[in-house]
Amino acid sequence: MKQDEKDVKMKILDAAKVLFARKGFEGTTVRQICDEAGVALALVSYHFGGKENVFYALFDAFAPDFLNTEYELENPEKDLRAFIGEFVRLRMAEPELINLLQQEIIMQSPRMEKLQRYLFALWMQLRRILEAGREKGCFDFESLKHTLHFIIGSLIFTRIAPSIDDIFESADMQGKEESVEAVAAYTTRFIVNGLK
Repeated sequence: MKQDEKDVKMKILDAAKVLFARKGFEGTTVRQICDEAGVALALVSYHFGGKENVFYALFDAFAPDFLNTEYELENPEKDLRAFIGEFVRLRMAEPELINLLQQEIIMQSPRMEKLQRYLFALWMQLRRILEAGREKGCFDFESLKHTLHFIIGSLIFTRIAPSIDDIFESADMQGKEESVEAVAAYTTRFIVNGLK
């Protein structure tokens, strides 16, 4: 594929990611995507075959490498800390993609069926880490199902309302950006402490 074609496809994907996150899949038109990307309307059909394929291509293009990580499970707490850190980095690097995922999960959209391949790989990793941690006595929880839901909720559905941050922001934090590492550390402590 020529560089120009790659650039056009990425412009379309970047524009779609922003618009889908802001307006939802249903509220976004192909024309809006093309206007935002600064490309001709026919290029979405040419490169992707339609809006739905653009949607799925977003997850192909921006899917994190850590989806394919194989944890050794010798030290489940270390593995869990690594998993959480990677997810927080993804959440902060790709807020639109996570926002879009949140919308699709909440709406239980028909697109969720195809998104399951990404989510299933991710949640199976987490499940294996939790099971290994319980077997080795690192983690203490009664229900694997509920524990998975709580952790997934903490990872996906946190920091979705910036206005809430304003209410609770302390005077010493006003105007300061939190680093990815600081947010990963807060999230990790919260989850790991809940499993002790």
